[in-house]
Amino acid sequence: MDDLELHGALIGQQGSRGSLNTPVLVLDRDQLDTNIAAMQALATAHGVALRPHGKTHKSVDIARRQLAAGAVGLCCAKIGEAEVFADGGITGLLITSPIAASAAITRLAALAGRSAGLMAAVDNPDVVARIQHALAEAGTTLDVVIDIDPGIRRTGVASPEAAVALADVIAACDNITLRGVQCYCGMQQHIEDYAARRAAIVERTAYLTSVIAALTDAGYPPETVTGSGTGTHRIDLELGVFTELQAGSYVFMDKQYLDCDLVGDGSVPFAPSLAVDARVVSANHDALVTIDAGFKALSTDGGAAQVRSGAPAETMFIFMGDEHAALVAPGIGTTLRPGDAVSLTVPHCDPTVNLYDHYHVVQDGTLVEIWPVSARGRAR
Repeated sequence: MDDLELHGALIGQQGSRGSLNTPVLVLDRDQLDTNIAAMQALATAHGVALRPHGKTHKSVDIARRQLAAGAVGLCCAKIGEAEVFADGGITGLLITSPIAASAAITRLAALAGRSAGLMAAVDNPDVVARIQHALAEAGTTLDVVIDIDPGIRRTGVASPEAAVALADVIAACDNITLRGVQCYCGMQQHIEDYAARRAAIVERTAYLTSVIAALTDAGYPPETVTGSGTGTHRIDLELGVFTELQAGSYVFMDKQYLDCDLVGDGSVPFAPSLAVDARVVSANHDALVTIDAGFKALSTDGGAAQVRSGAPAETMFIFMGDEHAALVAPGIGTTLRPGDAVSLTVPHCDPTVNLYDHYHVVQDGTLVEIWPVSARGRAR
């Protein structure tokens, strides 16, 4: 039985969030829209475009709300995500990870013919040549950005000279147009202290500027400079190098980002809209109860989940296996009973969302919609 069969009849029933089968992915629609509007207003005020990252939510429904608020398009991590968003009518897609497999390049060439404004990141001249061949065979064209390695050594050209050499290769391609550069400083996004994070980004931005200068001197001034993220968006806007932001997690706000001082004064510019609701299944100890949300319900790469409601704020969360976790606090076993509900702020939103088929969209405690996680599992 899927989520629509389980919960479809609850839509519109007052207080129906409390009747959802658990564990369940819950999305507060009002807070989601507030977060979307806040980031869009900030980008607009600085004259910078917003192209949010779709790998965060994997949802055509959320992407449509972002575009309606003013986003110029959406970022995708993989070709499979881009295909899903394109099929959902989302335009202005940027695939941020290099595509190298032959089958994926063939799909990219086909997608270029039916996805308006499609762009892709590239970092290798041989791959560019293969993409050019596939585009020529398909009779399609593609815009690209040169991916710049910010120091993580994951993807991207490794020097200003390599960026210019790649630009030369792209310039010789009939079906490919160079639009600019991409630089995403992933390692710096979760530095919790604002001053330390800013210092790290200032140093990396100086390097990015050197690459831009080399390209400009070679006759390839970048029209688009894309990157940034939820953790560094304020700093990047202040520094003024990026022409567009790729921030994604701001729509949900997981614990990793809530632990960061995003603004520099301790205030929180975005509030959690995403939660995993769970229930107590065992309460036989004074200081510990067991809930029905374990490894299969929450990502494990971002630390522990945080209790948002249903238990004391100081409650400790401990994974206890595939299906279970413990909530530990003095006297919790005497105040919570089997069947009682608790709501959790997720540790890391992207991989948590990928564990679920649907968002259960709520407003004032009532289930109002059920949205599919459209690009769930689309890693190819």
